[in-house]
Amino acid sequence: MSALKMIFAPELWQIVGLSFRVSLAATAIAALLAAPLGLFLAGREFRGKRQAVTLVNTLLSLPTVAVGLFVYALISRSGPLGGLGLLYTPAAIIIGQIILALPVITALTYAAAAGVDHRARATALTLGAGRFQADLAVLKEARTGLLAAVVTGFGRVISEVGSVIMLGGNIRGYTRTITTAIALETEKGEFGASAVLAIVLLAVALIVNAAAHHWLSQRN
Repeated sequence: MSALKMIFAPELWQIVGLSFRVSLAATAIAALLAAPLGLFLAGREFRGKRQAVTLVNTLLSLPTVAVGLFVYALISRSGPLGGLGLLYTPAAIIIGQIILALPVITALTYAAAAGVDHRARATALTLGAGRFQADLAVLKEARTGLLAAVVTGFGRVISEVGSVIMLGGNIRGYTRTITTAIALETEKGEFGASAVLAIVLLAVALIVNAAAHHWLSQRN
C-alpha cells in the first residue's frame, strides 16, 4: 500500500485503534500488579531483597521473542492453556505485553518510592496509619515517578513487535498492530507506508505522554 493510500485508508485507524486498546489494557493490568510490588520492595526489608531487586532490573532487558515463545508454548493448541483458544487473538497479545510491562513498571515504581523521604512513611505510621495507608502516603509523594513508570510501560508495549507477531499472527483486521504493519509494509518494499505508520506510532506515544503529564499537572 502506498503512503498516500495508507494515510486515507480506514484500515489505518483500525490498526491504530487495536494497538492503542491492547497496549492500554496490558499497561493497566501490569500497573495494578507492578505498582504494589514496587512499593513493597521499596518499603520493606526482608531476606533476599537485594536479589529480588536485581532480578527485576535484569528482566528489564527481557527479550520480546523469549516472552513470545514462552506464552506461545502456554497457549498453543498443544500447551496447557491451549483449550482456551487464545492464540492469534488480541488477548494473546495483551498477555505478552503484560509480561513485558511488569518489570518496567515495577523497577521504576521501586526507584520512585525508594527516592521518597523516609520521613513520609515514618510520619504516617506515627500518626496511626497502617502499613497500607503508609504505602499510600509514599505513593502520593512518588506520584510523578509512578506516572513516568506507567507511561514508560505503555511505550514499551505499544512499540513491541516480536511477541506481537508470534502471539497475534498479524491477521489483517483482527490482530494487526502498528508495529506489525510496519514490519509487513517494509518487507513488501513499501517504505513510504512504513514511514507513515512510524509517524503515527510516534504521534500516539506523544499524545499519551502529553495527556498523562497534563493530568498530573492539574493535580499538583
